Amino acid sequence: MRGAGFGKRRRGPEFFGIDAEKLGPGAKVGVALSVLAPVFLSGVLLVVLVPNLWWIFTTYFWIALPALALLGSGISGLGEERRSRPAAVDPERELLAALRDRGEMTPAGAAAETSLSVDEADRRLRGLAEAGHLEMRVRGGGLFYALWEAEERRIEGVR
Repeated sequence: MRGAGFGKRRRGPEFFGIDAEKLGPGAKVGVALSVLAPVFLSGVLLVVLVPNLWWIFTTYFWIALPALALLGSGISGLGEERRSRPAAVDPERELLAALRDRGEMTPAGAAAETSLSVDEADRRLRGLAEAGHLEMRVRGGGLFYALWEAEERRIEGVR
């Protein structure tokens, strides 16, 4: 029988025992810098304290090379994370913009046009109508919500 740990095959690329693919971009940068900082500082101390042995610092690149690759991967991941993160959209603003574009909508239509669920769209539309911000129209057994028409409210200066 083999001892515990012998014969086990590691899956995925590991960086000093850490599975780098499972790390987030910020963690990748942190791990890389935790390796690169001591390598850099020891290299500077070596060159300052023992200038004749400066060439030993060149062997440090074997340790620093994977850390540099991990740092690059983490930094590029930070940029992708920012681009992929959707901008925080106010659901009420999104709903009102859809009403402005379509004229009138049912809660199901509002859910199809926005990121809201049907229940949430219904709740928000009903709340806006009860507050007097939207007009409720009943047509063919369906309940439609619409923005108030400027002519019906007789607001001067609004077309």
